[in-house]
Amino acid sequence: MDMGIVIDLTKAKTITHDARRTARAAEFAPLDVKATIPSEAAAAEAARASIRTKYAEMQIAVDTAIDVAALKTIMESLV
Repeated sequence: MDMGIVIDLTKAKTITHDARRTARAAEFAPLDVKATIPSEAAAAEAARASIRTKYAEMQIAVDTAIDVAALKTIMESLV
């Protein structure tokens, strides 16, 4: 009897969340510097708000994913 590979969805979600957090931090990094420059602070904060929204929506998608295929799609969007 071939059992194939069994993927733990909960662990896969944790891995996806970790990748999401890493990608979010990478997008924030240059804006963190710009936020300290008075002439660029407002634009940096607007960009940061957009990033927060993007990754909040992604977090919901990960939390509500019902299969590995959905998580794979999310992971591919992070590359």
